[in-house]
Amino acid sequence: MTLPDATKFYINGHWIEPSSARRSEVINPSTEEAIGTVAFGNEEDVGRATEAAKAAFPIFSAWSVPERVALLERINAGLIARNDEIAHFISMEMGAPQALSRAAQAPSGAQHFSEVIRVLKGFNFEESLGTTMLRYEPVGVCALITPWNWPMNQIATKVAPALAAGCTMVLKPSELAPLNAVILAEIIHDAGAPAGVFNLIHGDGEGVGSPLTAHPDVDMVSFTGSTRAGVAISKNAAPTIKRVALELGGKSANIILPDANFDEAIPSGVRGMMLNSGQSCNAPSRMLVPESRYEEAVSLAVAAAKTLKTGTPESGAQIGPIANKAQYDRVVALIEKSIQEGAELLTGGSGKPSGVDAGYFVEATVFGGVTPDMTIGWEEVFGPVLSIMRYREVDEAVEIANDSEYGLSGYVWGADRDSAYAVAARLRTGMVHLNGAGLDSTAPFGGYKKSGNGREWGSHGFKEFLEVKSVYGFNEQR
Repeated sequence: MTLPDATKFYINGHWIEPSSARRSEVINPSTEEAIGTVAFGNEEDVGRATEAAKAAFPIFSAWSVPERVALLERINAGLIARNDEIAHFISMEMGAPQALSRAAQAPSGAQHFSEVIRVLKGFNFEESLGTTMLRYEPVGVCALITPWNWPMNQIATKVAPALAAGCTMVLKPSELAPLNAVILAEIIHDAGAPAGVFNLIHGDGEGVGSPLTAHPDVDMVSFTGSTRAGVAISKNAAPTIKRVALELGGKSANIILPDANFDEAIPSGVRGMMLNSGQSCNAPSRMLVPESRYEEAVSLAVAAAKTLKTGTPESGAQIGPIANKAQYDRVVALIEKSIQEGAELLTGGSGKPSGVDAGYFVEATVFGGVTPDMTIGWEEVFGPVLSIMRYREVDEAVEIANDSEYGLSGYVWGADRDSAYAVAARLRTGMVHLNGAGLDSTAPFGGYKKSGNGREWGSHGFKEFLEVKSVYGFNEQR
């Protein structure tokens, strides 16, 4: 497969040379070796891309729904046709196991485009409300900034609804995993998107993110990443009163109720935590178990963790490397700090797997005896590290779960669904999974508190890119 060229930017329908000569290597986290080069843009590049998006908006925003549907369907077909290629490069640039890349990472792009197409076909852009006509109109030029952990997924959840709404955009993918975004830009170009509707710039937060989110011609910022960066972006966008949608961090609690099927719930919770090397914002990182069944839970969790092999993407392992050195160093430091603070290391640890010399590998790690005051009990690790915590009564479990600055997701396991639902209703989170239920691309994805604001996915994610206009008196009798 030909390596996607991340040394050029896609602006106004053309691949162009960046204004700056600054470059960085794209590192394969399995080998710690460079697999390519990515260009870093600057304020001049941001200006060119934003100008192109602004110029394209009046024409594209006037496209009919059938025209937009047809464009989205062509893009979707391209994503499906190039799924294995996208998966291959995602595994190379951020280390996801090949099975995960092919079955989830890469196809998540088509999954979200398909759902947005369904929403767009049935959406009513005019709605009567008494004597008033409501109009739903595209918000304008959008700055889309995406992370490295689920790269195609996060790009698609922004690009698809923005296009469907009639917006134009500038995408800045993670400079650590830029290759899949280049493939999407090629697909969008081949699908016949008008020049300036979609623009792609590579770079870091300082060189591209800051001038892009502050640019006066950007009407909306949609960002996925750390809470720290989300705060900075919000401040940067504030002087121009942009709409800002944020999907940020999480420290999700997984409450195992006393009547739950532990043989199912505990291994499922371990696998869910370790998926994608633990690099998911909604990962069930705090497992809350009844004190009376703590030893049973620990035994099941350790056994489940030991079945998960850590290795390179092509090895058939369930856990790949941490996606980059900075994150690897952070995960290792937090594991060591947890041991120092008194958490019981049950399996795994900060050392690399036996026989592994290169790569940012961390084995499935489980800590027991974790308390809310320990760093690992409240801080997001973003690695394959599970904290098991005791509770005496269900009320205490809910209190521990809600005692977090985050509120992205939650998990509840219980034999009685109504009782489990009652617990779910008490969690201050944007999402809750009952008894291992998976994600639903039709339902809104997002959280409370420092996990962000706004929602992605489905109709709720689509509406984030729309303004509402009230035309008073239109429905009055004449």
